[in-house]
Amino acid sequence: MVGVVSLVVAAIVGLSVPADEATGLKSAVCRILHPLSGAEACSTGDYAGDDSDGGDGGGDGGGGPGDPFVPNGDPFEPAKCLLSQDQTKDTVVIQVAFIKISASETVKLQQWSDGTVTLERVNETGGGVTASISAGIPGLKDWGGSASLSGSYMAGSGNGGQWLFNGNKTGDPQADLAANLEDAQQFAAYLKANDGCKYQSGYNPGAAMAACQGDAAAKKPDLAPELAPDVDITKTSTEASGGVSFGKSFKSNGKSGKDTKGGKDGKGADGPKDLGSISFEGLSGSMTEDVVVMRAKTGPDAGKITFVYTFSVSGTAGGVAQAKGSRMQQVAVTYDAAAYDQEEKDGKPHRPQKLTITTSQESGDGPGIQTGAGANAGPVTIDIGGGGGTINSQIHTESAEVTLDNDADSTAVEDWLRGRGDTPASNPLPTPSDAAEALDDDAGPIERLLHDKGKLTRLDYNANTDWWNASLGIGFGISAGQLTLGFKLFGIDITHEQKTQTITGDPTYATGPQSGGARPWMEWKNCTRTKPIPT
Repeated sequence: MVGVVSLVVAAIVGLSVPADEATGLKSAVCRILHPLSGAEACSTGDYAGDDSDGGDGGGDGGGGPGDPFVPNGDPFEPAKCLLSQDQTKDTVVIQVAFIKISASETVKLQQWSDGTVTLERVNETGGGVTASISAGIPGLKDWGGSASLSGSYMAGSGNGGQWLFNGNKTGDPQADLAANLEDAQQFAAYLKANDGCKYQSGYNPGAAMAACQGDAAAKKPDLAPELAPDVDITKTSTEASGGVSFGKSFKSNGKSGKDTKGGKDGKGADGPKDLGSISFEGLSGSMTEDVVVMRAKTGPDAGKITFVYTFSVSGTAGGVAQAKGSRMQQVAVTYDAAAYDQEEKDGKPHRPQKLTITTSQESGDGPGIQTGAGANAGPVTIDIGGGGGTINSQIHTESAEVTLDNDADSTAVEDWLRGRGDTPASNPLPTPSDAAEALDDDAGPIERLLHDKGKLTRLDYNANTDWWNASLGIGFGISAGQLTLGFKLFGIDITHEQKTQTITGDPTYATGPQSGGARPWMEWKNCTRTKPIPT
């Protein structure tokens, strides 16, 4: 099973980010198998220092009880961290023959250690192609055992916004967090209620909409932001996925009592007929590439534009109990928006002001099931599927952020991103744990920049994901021996996922280089001073 899915994912690893953004986001595909199998499938060191159990993240740069206290005001200590995130995603996929069309909405509510809260909402639509092939399992042929392999490719785009809640400022980050969170939750309720006002009907739908919007406005908090978001978000994405499922088909015994040509003796013995099937999903894997553009209009980043390039590989195993794992690499580059637009217009090189590299991995399991049942009518099948469950997982995240305050650093980063010069971005990305180690003699300019000036952090989270899925499909199959080329004439698939992640462990950051070149890991006091609030 692992081999089949690894081949599916390997076959689509040729996908690339935009050619002019050689961000080095390609990761070893076998990495996805490590959290699922527990085996040391990949020992290339691409993620040196990361632990699949969501632990400290490795690295021997210190950070233990015997390390010296880092006084407040350390320039290498970031001002805030993400304490928790609640994310809800609803997706509807419609399939006609080999064509897939999808629509999704993602809502994120994020709590930060400085007492601020952000609310983000993105709607995305996409389209693509899909196909599947199935075969009987020789050892189970007499019992109708079968396996199917499927794959799809989707491309999409979307837009949305992010709202910042920081109006409550008492000087106590914990109290501010509670008040700002309440405002954000009320504003989210307002947005949801206001969305429902679009679907009014009756004798005077205009008046009904106005009344509905008035009721929705009553849900706004006292310190509500403007309706326009603080940050405009646009997004493009591509996803390639594959999976394998196993099942059992059922046939009649061929004794209906009817005298047909199908009988062996012409005296009432029909040949066996397909009655239907049941199936469960064994393994699935996907590769996703996102490009998100965030243009800040208000707030602390007003006038900035940030491009976020993300590459992730994820997989799920199990038909009854679910196991899940994922790996992610991300590059975020921030520019002055007005300068970027003018440089783009004039065809001049861009000058980034900040670079952030983030890597993360997640692994977990929990009770859940994904099954399906089908009935056959000749070559046409009707399939109903569904499932649900809960996955408890651990997430380990590392980040390196560096401010580009001179032309030399800015040019080095831009050349690295665009694949110019002698040291273009490579695979894999340099990790924050690597940047905290003493430099080798052959270290490139980006590695030196992250080591000398980067703010390096390590965080661990516990996550809980509740999900359910329901689908209906009308299919058609063409058999050739044991192989069946199948596709859906029509299908609809609905998925709901709600994920909550909360900080845990000991947040750490790397202080400045010490004698010998290494950067010791210290307690991140700006992160631990505030506790996340359960929602």
